Amino acid sequence: MGNMSYCRFENTARDLKDCVDALENGETQELSNREIEGLEDLLRSCESIIQMKDDIESIIESWEESDVLPF
Repeated sequence: MGNMSYCRFENTARDLKDCVDALENGETQELSNREIEGLEDLLRSCESIIQMKDDIESIIESWEESDVLPF
């Protein structure tokens, strides 16, 4: 099941941090083929996010400058 739109980035950021921790801790010795495919997908997605860095920073800055308070 996918993330609900109202918590998509929050949940994904937490899950991504868990993946980073696993990689840093060397928890890659017994990955299944599906996990390797997931890791490849993750890398491609991270590369796409990096390419959108300026756009993402603009979105964040817009929210920080607005009068709208996040949840």
